[in-house]
Amino acid sequence: MLIFKLRFHLALFVFFLMGSCSAPTPPLEPVGPIPSARQHDWQELEYYAFIHFNMNTFTNKEWGFGDEKPSQFNPTALDTDQWARVVKESGMKGIIITAKHHDGFCLWPSEYTEHSVKNSPWREGKGDLLAELAAACKANGLKMGIYLSPWDRNHPDYGKPEYITYFRNQLKEVLTNYGDIFEVWFDGANGGDGYYGGANEERRVDKKTYYDWPNTYELVRELQPGAVLFSDAGPDIRWVGNEKGYANETTWSPIYRDSVYPGMHDFQKFAPGQENGTHWIPTETDVSIRPGWYYHPEEDNQVKSLEKLVDIYFNSVGLNSSLLLNLPVDDRGLIHENETKQLALLADYIQKMKASDKVGSAKITTSSTRNGSTPEALIEGVSTSFWAAEDDDEQPQLTLMWETPQQANTFVIQEHLPLGQRIKSFELELLTEQGWSKVYSGSTVGNKRMIPFESAPILGARFTITSTKATPVISNLAVYNAPFIPKKS
Repeated sequence: MLIFKLRFHLALFVFFLMGSCSAPTPPLEPVGPIPSARQHDWQELEYYAFIHFNMNTFTNKEWGFGDEKPSQFNPTALDTDQWARVVKESGMKGIIITAKHHDGFCLWPSEYTEHSVKNSPWREGKGDLLAELAAACKANGLKMGIYLSPWDRNHPDYGKPEYITYFRNQLKEVLTNYGDIFEVWFDGANGGDGYYGGANEERRVDKKTYYDWPNTYELVRELQPGAVLFSDAGPDIRWVGNEKGYANETTWSPIYRDSVYPGMHDFQKFAPGQENGTHWIPTETDVSIRPGWYYHPEEDNQVKSLEKLVDIYFNSVGLNSSLLLNLPVDDRGLIHENETKQLALLADYIQKMKASDKVGSAKITTSSTRNGSTPEALIEGVSTSFWAAEDDDEQPQLTLMWETPQQANTFVIQEHLPLGQRIKSFELELLTEQGWSKVYSGSTVGNKRMIPFESAPILGARFTITSTKATPVISNLAVYNAPFIPKKS
């Protein structure tokens, strides 16, 4: 009888002991497609430069016909070191150069065509602009990317199978002779009227099949495994859907890859992406700092204002996209003084904004915290740590509180993308001396969401996730007091 009582009490003790300990939380699994290593590295860049500089710079055109002469290409003071210095000082992380635009003129001495710098007066025909730019990027710690137009209005074989061999030979040249390339940019403009070796005719191609894209992409993977591939449809990065500098309020990185292709007419309806897309293909927002992509002297006084550039930054980088800002190098071969002035103002704005972060002095509380994560991860500013809610938390909430009012005007939040994009909608509330008030309702977050609000002294900020695909996973928070931009009279 005594042994039975001992066994009973021992069993009862074990039962209560087990009941008092919560079961271990299973590790989080990725939801939907997730970024590859090359995509993850690219998304952390956020902001880099496009440089349109080629034959069009000297003919004052946007699209050359293909009948231009190499002798027309003759910059008098070309300095790629100046480009790289300006780009670096502007806070951008790399440069993508128009190695060949639609007119077919090549900025490197290609052995497959005479329509290149080797037959121009620049550097007495011995120059290689890509080599000079690669050296300048390396010296300034910048990444280098290549724009190579699939369309070629100069080449006699465009539209024929032979042209694909020519195009791939050019790809091999630019991807093997200039070091690491971080992005390869394929334009969606394909086919139309052109010179075509003197034929002066219209040539149309099937944009979906003519270039045999799968094998072309495979060539890039072989030669530059770390490079991301851009086109309207990816496979690594897709077009944002406009050239104005604005991503969509709702921007999903996943997309059904087969639902889009380069050059399709109704692409814009797919631009926001799809919540349940099958492939991770985030957006890139491309926009020029001037009205045109190439330099035109009549646009010298039409460089975008600081106010406009900040608006573009918030609506690209701040809407789960990356910003590719175009700088039209002038006919001297330099980034124009008006551009350098505006870029310096934007760089100063961004630097001061980020330096004003208030999160470090806030007390952060959460509606729940999943085992293995911590709210402290939200202020570390690194992408490898994160906070996650419990699975049964239906509306996860993050609250920041300050002991004294903090002047602020911008809330920033980032998802931990290695586990997928999860947030479908959210609300932001602020606490002032008048109490709590909702200031914004939004949809997706993704790589980064920047939410501007009217500048005010705040005591608290509350971010509520109102719907989600799965347990939200957040990697970073920031609360800025971005500089005031005075309105021009």
